[in-house]
Amino acid sequence: MEIRIHLHTVLALVCAAALAAAQHTNNWAVLVGTSRFWFNYRHQANTLSMYHTVKRLGIPDSNIILMLPDDMACNPRNSFPGTVYNNNNRQLDLYGDNIEVDYRGYEVTVENFIRLMTDRVDENMPRSKRLLTDDRSNIFVYMTGHGGNEFLKFQDAEEISAFDIADAFAQMHEKKRYHEILFMIDTCQANTMYTKFRSPDIVATGSSELDESSYSHHADQDIGVAVIDRYTYFNLEYLENQVTNQTSKLSLGDLFDSYDEAKIHSQPGIRYDLVTGGADAARSKSLMDFFGAQAKVQLDAQDQQSSLSISDINALAEAMPNMTEAKVGVARATVQSGNPQAPAGLQRTNSSRVLLFGILSAAIGLALLVPVAVWAGISTTPQPSAAGEPQSTAPVRLAREAEKKPVEIMIGSSGLSRA
Repeated sequence: MEIRIHLHTVLALVCAAALAAAQHTNNWAVLVGTSRFWFNYRHQANTLSMYHTVKRLGIPDSNIILMLPDDMACNPRNSFPGTVYNNNNRQLDLYGDNIEVDYRGYEVTVENFIRLMTDRVDENMPRSKRLLTDDRSNIFVYMTGHGGNEFLKFQDAEEISAFDIADAFAQMHEKKRYHEILFMIDTCQANTMYTKFRSPDIVATGSSELDESSYSHHADQDIGVAVIDRYTYFNLEYLENQVTNQTSKLSLGDLFDSYDEAKIHSQPGIRYDLVTGGADAARSKSLMDFFGAQAKVQLDAQDQQSSLSISDINALAEAMPNMTEAKVGVARATVQSGNPQAPAGLQRTNSSRVLLFGILSAAIGLALLVPVAVWAGISTTPQPSAAGEPQSTAPVRLAREAEKKPVEIMIGSSGLSRA
């Protein structure tokens, strides 16, 4: 009986790793408030509310671009200096102690937004002001402010049109800067802002149809202005109450089904046709694919007992139809014998690249062993030497011991008013 390293198994590993690498691996959020002045307090509260939600669900500040044109927290009219609230009970300070505003004041312009999305920026632009995405990035784009038929105002000074945003997304697609986009906009006649989109794999939703206004939800009498818009309020209500952690299985369809025109006071719109697979495929996408982080397993470099888990072996087996049940059984037995308990260094990371690189490295290592195995002529049957004596079986023992040893991945830590 010979111990063979089958080339088709190695190729299957490499193909599985390559296929996984082509899929969505990281999430980003671009959150844009476009209104200045105290009476537009609610637009900043809208934006900060979304910021709070995506951070709660795991997207780090390094993957969030926050654009705020005015500083409501430090406005002299603010009865509660240094704070921004989205509810008159004032239980949650959205400004808080841990907020990173990437574009503020007069940096929030149409030009800067388009340059951000298309990465047409100066080479010395700080990383915090750049959208460093690739073809494996899912992007949640949220915009709020005053708008009309196919336009959104920036600070009462300029406008961005539906054509401008569509062209920016088209450039992003050509430059492979996204995998999928969820576009959400809360403004008057919001649904007209995504009518010109033509790039693939974009789900779009807005607060109101053509000739419809978008309305605020309620005011805080002590602050003196409305503190949040209705469409954003009910999106947040669902996300905060239903999506409690990163393991949520709820989908975009579940969120969209929660929309109630009687509560929102306008007709929300949803566009699915740009998604590969149509409405069913778009609705089935997980909310965590856009609002949360990609939670993957990272093994601590200091934990020398870290190894692949049974779930990893099962997932790998599903990705490799050519892998025999016997090989899967051997792998499971090896993992169980070598790693009876969960490693102490188990951590979460915001990218699946750690696991992918580990798999790919293992595949490359196996590929390199193929010619070595052929050259060495590894066999369990002792072959007679020239003198008639059996050859050493040491290579066989070494191969068996290597097969039983768990695979280890040692990776470093890494009143209503119009809106």
